[in-house]
Amino acid sequence: MEAAILFGLATLLFIWGVYNYLGYRSDKKEIIKKQAKEFQEKEERNSFIAKLGDRFDKTDFADNFKQKLVKSNISILPSEFFAILLFIAFTVTIMLFGFFSVPLILSLIIAVVLCAGAYWILFLIRKNKYIEKLNNQLSEVCRILGNATKSGMTIVQGLEIVASEVSSPAKDEFKSLTQNMRLGVDFERALKDLEVRVPTREYKLFISALLIQKRAGGNLTQVLYEMAHTLEERKVLRQTISTATAEQRFVSYILPALPIFLLFMLNNIMDGFMELLFTVPGAILMIIFIIGMVIALLLVRAVTNIKV
Repeated sequence: MEAAILFGLATLLFIWGVYNYLGYRSDKKEIIKKQAKEFQEKEERNSFIAKLGDRFDKTDFADNFKQKLVKSNISILPSEFFAILLFIAFTVTIMLFGFFSVPLILSLIIAVVLCAGAYWILFLIRKNKYIEKLNNQLSEVCRILGNATKSGMTIVQGLEIVASEVSSPAKDEFKSLTQNMRLGVDFERALKDLEVRVPTREYKLFISALLIQKRAGGNLTQVLYEMAHTLEERKVLRQTISTATAEQRFVSYILPALPIFLLFMLNNIMDGFMELLFTVPGAILMIIFIIGMVIALLLVRAVTNIKV
């Protein structure tokens, strides 16, 4: 009887101890997370590959390349981007060599050329995505700034509210604008710097409205509301056009890939089929095919790229 009671007490104490230990660990994690958030400390990654990537991200090349990623609205680190490219090259090489019976050296060359082409096409397609996202956020910026001026705040105070309320990338641009004004930069000079960083018609009109109001006065709140309404209508129109031309854009991407896929399939069925490409007639036909596909892709993009 006494042994059963002692065993029961020991079990209860053990459960109580485990419960307190788990609670202590949970509280410790919360405290560490809160301190890391307050002091903006980044969690260190322990794996060798992650440390190698962190070291690469601190180089000057990676710092410049990060700005290129930001301008293309690609929210990953430079090390992660190049790791994805290496993974794609490795996967394409294995698929060509293992499934389509392409020689290993040729598979590696095709994979490298494919990754280089994908790199070039990606930044060509997304070179204006950063600017487009800034333009899409301008209606929200106008509405927030209009509400701030309507409540009696100054333009500078309204811009500070915009910098704290909107999301990236507009948040970063307006935060830089307000920081420059805090450091003593003239209001007009700070807005001109913003216009240089974001050289679009929408932002030029927005900055002109702020400068005219600053110099001559006027009902800025009404102007901002009207601008926000107009920008929202243009955003809806752009989305409608993008939806209407989506099929043509995807067809232009798929059509060049189908002949290449059939070429690899035929090489898998017929041994040595790709060797014909290294003859003079095969090389001429391949060059004509590549030129035709590039021209078709550019024509389709020119037709579907409707500016509003």
